[in-house]
Amino acid sequence: MDSSNMLILAAVLAIFVYGMIAAMLGSILPDLSKRFSLSPAQNGTIAMTQAIGLVIGSLLQGPLIDLEGKKVGLVLGLGLIALALFSLPRSKGYGSIRLYMLVLGIGGGIIVAGANALVNDVKTDNPTALFNGFNTFFGLGGIATPFIAANLLAGNSFRLCNLTAILTVVTLAVHGATPMPQPTGVVQFQVSDVPALLSNPYLYLPALLLFLYVAAEVGVWNWLVRHLIAQGINEKKALNILSFGFALGLLAGRLVVALGVFKDFSNAQILMGASIGIAVTTYLMLQFKDANMAWAMVFLAGVAMAPVFPTALSMVGAKFATGTATAIGVAVTCGWLGLVASSPIIGGVAGGEATGLKKALLLLPATGALMFLVTLAL
Repeated sequence: MDSSNMLILAAVLAIFVYGMIAAMLGSILPDLSKRFSLSPAQNGTIAMTQAIGLVIGSLLQGPLIDLEGKKVGLVLGLGLIALALFSLPRSKGYGSIRLYMLVLGIGGGIIVAGANALVNDVKTDNPTALFNGFNTFFGLGGIATPFIAANLLAGNSFRLCNLTAILTVVTLAVHGATPMPQPTGVVQFQVSDVPALLSNPYLYLPALLLFLYVAAEVGVWNWLVRHLIAQGINEKKALNILSFGFALGLLAGRLVVALGVFKDFSNAQILMGASIGIAVTTYLMLQFKDANMAWAMVFLAGVAMAPVFPTALSMVGAKFATGTATAIGVAVTCGWLGLVASSPIIGGVAGGEATGLKKALLLLPATGALMFLVTLAL
């Protein structure tokens, strides 16, 4: 296999692994909660710990990749993910689960940027189509995790962790063998630039939008299965709703946008429509105990959320001809901070009972409504 094909394979595997990691916590929480008698409040702390790891990884990846190169960054990130996943089945309780989820988050924060940076090294005449094509593998990874958990592993979280860890090690080996461009040796992310950037409304409004959006999207990834189980839907169906409902909706929505269906709409119009869709669909998905109706609303929620993240980042990139990498880094980190803030709120409102999640998850449609207001300001 030539170096160009190796680079494509490495990027595909990394993005696929990150998609699997995005769906991991929501897929293993029901089983972990039964094994260790974890309350929703403890689930919220676990999700917050992973989010803190994502923030740390997001802040580390820029200087790491600039100074040491993409290969070092991706191998380190994948190594941390494999370590966390192999360790989770050996958890002794709540404390060790939090530690391993922190490590998983750091690894995920590193590879999410590193994998997309790797895509830029693939030579093409149509980079937009290439980027969207590669990121469909994120959606496939998101479909794979809950599908495997429900249909092949009977919801066994430990076996799912081990299987995903093995795939991560294979991906790490491919990255180790793949020739990649040398590092620039210059750190593009400059902390000193952040105060000036944050005073610019063209950054802090999209950053606030991503703060709210990530709270909504990852809120579905992390909490949907537990909520559906509390409504009387069995665990296998709940996991399949996450897989073939939410993950498939995200994948379908991004394909629609990539094909140019909304090319005549402005970014602000797309974000307004998406925000309204998020508010409506996430509210409705909480109202149904019937699995088929829940699936329909969850699928539509995924479709509504699909264009938000790439569209918001494209707005940031278009407004900052200089300091682009720093501006995008700040915006992405603000997105992870949304998860840091929302996870303990959801867990705290739910309290000690899974049935309380329905009330707590009203935070999701509320974020959609707030996103609409932010988009109006944009």
